[in-house]
Amino acid sequence: MDSISFETAPGPATAREPRIGIGHNEGPPLVESQWHLAAWRMAHKQAWDNPPVEVVRRRLKRAQALGMSYREYTLEILERGRYL
Repeated sequence: MDSISFETAPGPATAREPRIGIGHNEGPPLVESQWHLAAWRMAHKQAWDNPPVEVVRRRLKRAQALGMSYREYTLEILERGRYL
């Protein structure tokens, strides 16, 4: 059975309300509109654009010293806003 079942709720025969399953918090949707989704995709792409070669080399050297991959190290920089 789905987490959302569209069985008729008790009440008027014309009123059909979805019955929410266990574990659903009935919160707002993750994406409010197509504009928000497009803005998020553009920001994500811009964040992962290739920096200058010198920056890539410095990040790669530091990532290897920490035992991380370049992608993991860059993700840490993007998430925390500071260098490790």
